[in-house]
Amino acid sequence: MALSHACGSRLDDFVKKLSIFWLTPTLRACIVLREICHNVRFVTGRAQMIRRIPEKTVARLSLYRRIMRALLKDGRTSIFSHELADLALTTAAQVRRDIMSTGYSGNPQRGYTISRLMEAISAVLDGSRSEEVALVGVGNLGMALLAYFAARQQRLTITAAFDSDPYKAGRVIKGCRCWSITEINEVLSKRSIRTAIIAVPASRAQKVADMLAGAGVSGILNFAPVRLRVSDGIYVENMDMTASIEKVAYFSRQNAI
Repeated sequence: MALSHACGSRLDDFVKKLSIFWLTPTLRACIVLREICHNVRFVTGRAQMIRRIPEKTVARLSLYRRIMRALLKDGRTSIFSHELADLALTTAAQVRRDIMSTGYSGNPQRGYTISRLMEAISAVLDGSRSEEVALVGVGNLGMALLAYFAARQQRLTITAAFDSDPYKAGRVIKGCRCWSITEINEVLSKRSIRTAIIAVPASRAQKVADMLAGAGVSGILNFAPVRLRVSDGIYVENMDMTASIEKVAYFSRQNAI
C-alpha cells in the first residue's frame, strides 16, 4: 500500500522521536520487564525456565506494539510487514517471523490489521492478567521508574516500593506505596509479586537479591553495576548503564576515525 506524502512525513517524524525515546533508560526498562515477566510465567516445578518465545523476539514484539499504538493515534488501521520493519529498523522477514509466534496472520493484499495485531501481541506479552512489579531502591533512578510506569503502563505496574530510608517508608511516592526494606518478604509473599527491580547501590544489590529470592521472586531487573548470584530458577536481566555508555562512547570514537 502506497503511503501518501503526508503520512510518510508523519512516519519519518515518528522514527526520529522513536530513535531518541529508545535510548531512555526507563523505556529500555519497560522492554526488559516485558521479557522478564514473559519468562517468569513459564517457571516449572523444577525451577527451570521454559522460554516459549526467545528473549529478543519478546523485545521486538514490545517495540512493534508501541509503534502501532502511535500509528493508531495517527489514524492508521493497517500496516504491511515491510512498513513495520522500516519503523523498527529490522527486516520484513524478521517481522513476519516474530508475528507468527503470536499466532496472528495478516492478509497479502491488506497487510496486518493494527488493532488485531496489537491484541495478539498483548495476549503473548501481558498474559491473562496485569503483572505487579516490586521496586527496591527509591532514589533518583527509582523515582524516575515510578513516574514512567505510573504514566504509561497499564498491564505492567509497580505496585510496591521498598527503601532503607525511614522517611520514605509508609509514604505514597509517585502513586506507589513505599515500605521499609525489612518488609520485603511479608509484602511480596502476601501479594504474590514475582517480578522485581533492583535500583540500589552495588554494595547492597546482592543482599537485596537474596531477600527477593527468599520472598518468592523469580524475575529480577538489576540496575546495580554488579552481577548477581542467584539460583537457576531466577531470571536476571542486568542493565549496567555505565558499561552501556562506555560501549557507545567506544564505538563513537571508532566511527569518528
